Amino acid sequence: MTQSPFAIEARGLQKTYAASGKSPEKQALKGLDLAIPKGSIFGLLGPNGAGKSTFINILAGLVIKTAGEVRIWDIDIDKDHRAAKAAIGIVPQEISFDAFFTPFETLELQAGFYGVPPKERRSMELLEAVGLADKRDTYSRQLSGGMKRRLLIAKALVHTPPVVILDEPTAGVDVELRRSLWEYITMLNKERGVTIVLTTHYLEEAQELCDNIAIIDQGRLIASEPTPTILKRLDKKAVVISPLEPLTQIPSGLSDLECVLRPDGALAIHYRPNEHSVEALLSQAMGAGVRIKDLRIEEPNLEDVFVALTTPAGGR
Repeated sequence: MTQSPFAIEARGLQKTYAASGKSPEKQALKGLDLAIPKGSIFGLLGPNGAGKSTFINILAGLVIKTAGEVRIWDIDIDKDHRAAKAAIGIVPQEISFDAFFTPFETLELQAGFYGVPPKERRSMELLEAVGLADKRDTYSRQLSGGMKRRLLIAKALVHTPPVVILDEPTAGVDVELRRSLWEYITMLNKERGVTIVLTTHYLEEAQELCDNIAIIDQGRLIASEPTPTILKRLDKKAVVISPLEPLTQIPSGLSDLECVLRPDGALAIHYRPNEHSVEALLSQAMGAGVRIKDLRIEEPNLEDVFVALTTPAGGR
């Protein structure tokens, strides 16, 4: 039997929440088809209410799907729920621990839930990896928010899952901690082959870290492509001109172009490479009286693509 190249596969996945009180029936997932390659760092993006949390909760066994098929590490979650759940570790958004357990006790208890024999447990190794070895015997209630988030990551790894899902792992985390978390997660991926699935609202983070990115909106898949490919979806760039004297208004000779005057007096001319050359744009700018001191070309970023695909005029 050929092994699947995908860590997670969803086919025709649907979830409808029944009406409750004054809340009408809601279809959170509408036939979602998604394949996450093994060994990748995969970004799962979407606006609030897009269906990301429902999808993750189905993988975690917290929500029962309405229809469709889901496989984790080539294991059907309906046919072997226990094995599928053992193949995944989830770091949730919400920070929740027993206030009277220490980090070491928390990891030992979690390992017990997964049936990890005492001799095979890695509680101290994990605490050292996330920088909490010196907090081994501190009550969880005494840890800072950043420490608790690191403990969540360690907790998701106690059973050595081949797939780890990070749901907004750096929300509210300072820059230094964010960097250290990503160094550890990148090591897990590159050195140990762990598949990482990331949801985040920090789009620059996803653009920098992820090999592949999927965007879902209103319960449907809008795009799922390698990161360089998805960034090329917008055939649009910007020439940013820093003039000798800051501009206070857009010259009338540029009225036929898509221009934006920036707060520092620089002029950004947005263009499509297949319609305009940079040489022609600069010539027109100089003809309109703009004296150029410096310039640069700005490529579209993930935020530009995300907005274009998740607004009513884009992507659908």
